[in-house]
Amino acid sequence: MGAVGVLWLAVDVSAQTSDQPLSAIDWLSQSAAALDAETAETTIIEPPVAGNAATPEISVSSLDAPSPDTIGLFPSGFNGFPKTIWAMSTQADLIALIGDRTPYSLPVMQELLQVLLLIEADAPKDATANGALFLARIDRLIADGSIETAQAMLDLASPKTRADVFQRWFDLALLTQTQDKACAAFQASPQLAPSASARIFCLARVGDWQTAALTLNTQRVLGDIPDEEEDLLARFLDPELYEDNRNLRPPSDVTPLIFNLRSAIGESLPTSNLALAYVHSDLRDTVGWKSRLEAAERLARAGVISDNLLLGIYTDRRPSASGGVWDRAKAIQRFDKAIEAQDDLNAISQTLLAAWHAAQKAKIEVPFARLYAQELIDLTFDDDVMPVVLNIGLLSSQYEEFALKADASFLTALARGFPDGAAPASAHESAIYDGFTDAGPDPQLAHLLTQGKLGEAILRNLDLLEVGAAGDTQALSRSLALFRSVGLEDFARRAALQILILERIR
Repeated sequence: MGAVGVLWLAVDVSAQTSDQPLSAIDWLSQSAAALDAETAETTIIEPPVAGNAATPEISVSSLDAPSPDTIGLFPSGFNGFPKTIWAMSTQADLIALIGDRTPYSLPVMQELLQVLLLIEADAPKDATANGALFLARIDRLIADGSIETAQAMLDLASPKTRADVFQRWFDLALLTQTQDKACAAFQASPQLAPSASARIFCLARVGDWQTAALTLNTQRVLGDIPDEEEDLLARFLDPELYEDNRNLRPPSDVTPLIFNLRSAIGESLPTSNLALAYVHSDLRDTVGWKSRLEAAERLARAGVISDNLLLGIYTDRRPSASGGVWDRAKAIQRFDKAIEAQDDLNAISQTLLAAWHAAQKAKIEVPFARLYAQELIDLTFDDDVMPVVLNIGLLSSQYEEFALKADASFLTALARGFPDGAAPASAHESAIYDGFTDAGPDPQLAHLLTQGKLGEAILRNLDLLEVGAAGDTQALSRSLALFRSVGLEDFARRAALQILILERIR
């Protein structure tokens, strides 16, 4: 299989986290989870009754409509990936590969996955108008904490015309503080409400408290609202009745609506054990700085916030205590101040080691490298600091430039694309050496390439690389060889460098 000429461009979505986010289905509200994506093509969104004698407007998802599977934020051909990246694979195979999984161990692997999730491309060969692959991509983005990106994708899919799309759009609106926009859509088209609870919530949000209370009482009699949501809605509509009974039991199941209602009545849920989608709420200025710091670190590990936002939260104010995240913030503040001044090499040297240790403790080495590599590339330090500077540089997009300035080693040879320039000294280094020299791709994955199933082969090869990074040297060699064979040379180098420098799972 010849190279497809992919020029790898890193996007700011690197990930490294030990947190286990809830699966997409666990995360979605019960109303959304109840929908079967396979039947979405027959979903009709129309008013249940006519409001007058005029012919009502009816919106449908036509069986012949273009599949939303083609939607993407990155244009077709981005990074050299062909428009047909999914076209020869089956919908079921791709959904299984994208679906319920823990995040990859290496930041660069999450970057590549995100590009694949966001690229505009032809639908699978057996795709229909239901857009099952599109929904699987959305659910993967949500599970990985990329809620604003998922929301942008949903905006392109006309969410007001499809129930399964709208329900995800509504859930995300609750977590991105854009719920008024979603509730305004309910006002215009009441039939859009994904549940009775959502309808009551939105009636209150738009100021129709009387109708909201009446609807709640009616639904209570009918038994259409879960007890937990009923209690929260009652408190939301009339908090004075519960002034002496504010404490609530922990919810049995957290949904975006429950999370939002708890926050609205002053009983916010801690996000430390919740899926990444909920952690974004702790970035708001109204949240305590410690919680903002911890949330920023967790989201930075997952690669779903910008490096500048992370740095902005780290440097927002002076730490008022010591230990843990306070010490990390203090160390990074001191280094950032020294590097910004650029007039005292000794100060930079003295603060760099502590700041790098803080980044390692928080497992944000790659965001740290992206922030500071450019500032360090032309500076010369003592022998005890230069190895750290080199590691920072090799984890950045300027890895090759750093390697050219450094002494010869296996790492620098690898960064230059010629690991045969230095002898490997470990099993992992030997496997990486083979992946860049003699090893061939995994035969089964190479066969997928001959069938034109490029996207599927890359997804399966990411899983193979995960196995290789954990210690299977043959898997590591074959995985790197396949990535290089399809033009992902930059990705292969960065993945190999991260395996050796970060030592996440081996």
